Amino acid sequence: MADSYLETSIATTAPAHFPIGRVAILMCTKNGGAFIDDQLKSIAEQSYENWILIVSDDGSDDETIAKIQAFAAACPQRVLIRKGPAQGVCANFLSLANDPTIKADYFAFSDQDDIWHHDKLSRALAWLTKVPVDVPALYCGRTELMTKDGRSCGFSPLFVRQPAFQNALVQSLAGGNTMVFNRATKKILEQAATTAVVVHDWWVYQLVSAADGRVYYDQQPMLRYRQHSENMIGANTGWSARLVRLGPTLTGRFRDWNEMNIAALRKLSGQLITPKSRKVLYLFARARTASFFQRLYLIKKAGIYRQTWLGDLGLILAAFLNKI
Repeated sequence: MADSYLETSIATTAPAHFPIGRVAILMCTKNGGAFIDDQLKSIAEQSYENWILIVSDDGSDDETIAKIQAFAAACPQRVLIRKGPAQGVCANFLSLANDPTIKADYFAFSDQDDIWHHDKLSRALAWLTKVPVDVPALYCGRTELMTKDGRSCGFSPLFVRQPAFQNALVQSLAGGNTMVFNRATKKILEQAATTAVVVHDWWVYQLVSAADGRVYYDQQPMLRYRQHSENMIGANTGWSARLVRLGPTLTGRFRDWNEMNIAALRKLSGQLITPKSRKVLYLFARARTASFFQRLYLIKKAGIYRQTWLGDLGLILAAFLNKI
């Protein structure tokens, strides 16, 4: 579909005002035609009905746009389609999250190939609406896994430790497809205004926790996460997957990821990151260039941790190999 349609559709259909309680669903697409009908149907069937869907398409050349158009025709004035930055999935999602012209009360990331449980939004808002509107808040959680053809195949790992900046520095807590956040979180994303991070969901967790916002991890899955070869990031479950996850530590990619995230966090003003979080960041950054025993000491002093004991062992391994 021509770019002119994407631009015109925004200009002619964007409502001037979002009612109180409106959720802006931020969906990124690229050649998702094989599965997008299921995702769109699950959005239409949400028990919480006050939503609008904003789609950023990164250059699909299949039937993705045509299927979104058909969905938009059935949901007048509720679907906006725009051209994505064509710089990868992280930049695409952050192009939506960082955009100050997208206004709503709450915001939900959406992949193109999942199936949401009918109460996904209502469950998220049941918690989010209890948080003061000026406090950054992030709802996220566990997922049910399904095969390419829609058969259930397990669940993502269950995390039980408290979400915190000390965890966010070394681990992404939940997939972006589970994330719903408030306007205060959207505001700090706009102020941070960066795409130079590893991945959007990890960045949101880091940013909200660094600002001393509130993060809630829902242990009950709220969507079905499709596993297939085109997934950018698969589920981190099972021993084989855990062994695969050692790859970034052994190759040094984990160190590179930390370098990128630390650089982004250091650019944040004092209004976006608390003094406590800045101290944790300073200690973690020092640990990365210290001797082995000093690294362990500084990591412990900073309170850095992962969600599982195996994850903590992996962190120690990274420290031993000087690849944090």
